[in-house]
Amino acid sequence: MTNSPLQQSQKAALADLTASETPTASIEDSVIVSYNQKPIKNRIAQALKVGLIISIGVTGAFILAAIGLYFAISGQYLVSATVVDDASLPQIKINGVRLHAETYGDPSNPVIIVLHGGPGGDYRSLLGSKSLADTNFVVFYDQRGAGLSERVPAQKLTVPAYIAELDAVIDRYSPDRPVTLLGHSWGAMLATAYLGEAPEKVARAILLEPGFFNGDEAQDWMAQASQYMSGLGFYRQAAIAAIQSLHVSGPDSSAAKDYMMSEIIHRFLNHPENPYHCPGEEFDAAAWRFGATASQTAGKTGAAEIELIAQGAERYSGPVLLLASACNDWIGEDAQRAHLSYFQNGELSIVPHSGHDMIWDNPDETLPLIRAFLDK
Repeated sequence: MTNSPLQQSQKAALADLTASETPTASIEDSVIVSYNQKPIKNRIAQALKVGLIISIGVTGAFILAAIGLYFAISGQYLVSATVVDDASLPQIKINGVRLHAETYGDPSNPVIIVLHGGPGGDYRSLLGSKSLADTNFVVFYDQRGAGLSERVPAQKLTVPAYIAELDAVIDRYSPDRPVTLLGHSWGAMLATAYLGEAPEKVARAILLEPGFFNGDEAQDWMAQASQYMSGLGFYRQAAIAAIQSLHVSGPDSSAAKDYMMSEIIHRFLNHPENPYHCPGEEFDAAAWRFGATASQTAGKTGAAEIELIAQGAERYSGPVLLLASACNDWIGEDAQRAHLSYFQNGELSIVPHSGHDMIWDNPDETLPLIRAFLDK
């Protein structure tokens, strides 16, 4: 059935109306969306602009504060020269490295080799043991990369390298007779490692609070040490030390880094809760210079090297004296009593009224214990 002309006209009009409504709705929607999105985009742009301004302001303020602090603490921060730059220092050359070293006593007497802590420290706080030179020949040396000895690259600061260096020192001063090893802290760990390597070259060993002998003990030590190297006070002092180090102009390329590390270590040792010193006292043991690279390299020592420390120590049958300080409940009596199990012939003595650096803290009661052991 065909539509009449009138019906066809009505349908055409309706179709035109429908077609015209569709784009009208789309335009309105577009206008609404555009109207809503424009303020959002503006707000985002404004927020980014404000954030950028704040960032620039904070960065600028930080830079200005750093510059102000740099000039506020300007001055001379002196670092002692090593044997490389100061020919007047007593020194020896071992395995191609110049070491700061000195001896006391008659070379014909029994030889004692003194091993300082660290790695990175020096033997200055152990010089009280030179009183043993009345009946012994006492040898002190700063290990490679430490104290006033020559600085070496990190790859030459391994446990095997330290053992080889000690072996060469022993061969230099006592090639035909076994020696006594007197080690403090890391130096006691090094002495223990040497006992497993060359037990025939050691007559006896005196170990003053070795830190750890295996990987588990190392992890425990690091976990507790981290407690004394955190907090706003520590970070503030570390930042000040870093800026002070910028004023260090010599005497060598390692001086600024060594200065900064020595200040950080000093802060760590003097943390009020660190039992390396007795309550209410400071850790004030004397030192010449700290070796930053030696210390940092030790902190990255792998588990395999750590296991070298006490590996084979049970093969050593000679007498071993472990000394613990009464004030140190971290690596003091309990830790050293546990270390007795590594030795066939070990004994433990406690030094009263002393922190970790017992020869410095209380020589009057530490040295008699050492003498009594040597006289057995």
